[in-house]
Amino acid sequence: MTASRTLIAGAVNRCHSACLLCILGIIVFVGCVSNPPPGVTAIHDLQYGLGIGHPLLLDIYRPALIRKKLPVIIWIHGGAWNSGSKKNCPIAFLAANQVAIVSMDYRLTSEAPFPAQLHDCKSVVQWIRANARAYNLDPNRIGAFGASAGGHLALLLATTSHYPNLDGGVGDNGRFSSSISCACALYPPTDLNELVSNPEERRDPFGDVARLIGGAVQTHIIAANNASPLFYVSSNTAPIFLIHGENDKLVPPFQSLIFYKKLGECGVPAHLELIPNKGHGLIPPANVVREVLEFFTDYLGVNFGSGLEEDKGQGNANR
Repeated sequence: MTASRTLIAGAVNRCHSACLLCILGIIVFVGCVSNPPPGVTAIHDLQYGLGIGHPLLLDIYRPALIRKKLPVIIWIHGGAWNSGSKKNCPIAFLAANQVAIVSMDYRLTSEAPFPAQLHDCKSVVQWIRANARAYNLDPNRIGAFGASAGGHLALLLATTSHYPNLDGGVGDNGRFSSSISCACALYPPTDLNELVSNPEERRDPFGDVARLIGGAVQTHIIAANNASPLFYVSSNTAPIFLIHGENDKLVPPFQSLIFYKKLGECGVPAHLELIPNKGHGLIPPANVVREVLEFFTDYLGVNFGSGLEEDKGQGNANR
């Protein structure tokens, strides 16, 4: 991606593009949305699989007027793998731009440890492909977007397409691929063993990471590595956009830095945006919105408007 690149042309004019950025900026400050924004319709509670005695559900946000097969962005919520819901989808409004937004629930650690969460994410990708015709979705253009724990899962989707043993089979669509075209991750954990560095926390069997991997990190290092996107990076990894706050104390920025370095070593197209004076978060910082939209334009062909080639938000960009 370069500032001089002419992005995909479309009918959406420059004014609309500016409004799009303003709307996302507002959402950054007021939080998530669950009701469909103007120009968007929602289909709620579609079942993609089965948990322990309950259905696994997703919501689809689509433009009110569908003109063609829709590329798909899967929103994966954060919440330390133990909380959160598909009901809070901060990017639902993007569906007005001829893209489908799929917001999913996944099994939390109170129900099942890893790899259940990844199995669920992969099952959603397979469900999308199996039901593409019914919902006017493009099975060849699927991306993932997640924050914190959701960013971790989005990166696992991007790095594990060549690991069929991780598909899980929680739905009925195992014959379909679970690969994706790209992933954007906000403040993501990438190396769980290194993330938990405090000796007391490493011995704690009830920490967030410990509950994910099934026990204290100190005695479950292999399990921590098996749940870490860093160890799956290869030349087959999908293109990645990383966003991290330089002052993130919960998930330190070195988690994205080491991941970005490994992506470069493997020749994977990648972009890292470090945000000065920014801590941890669950939604995109306003000053990188333009870069995020350009990323999905490049890899999914979503038309967010002709104004996106103008000056980008300020940040510490690494490519």
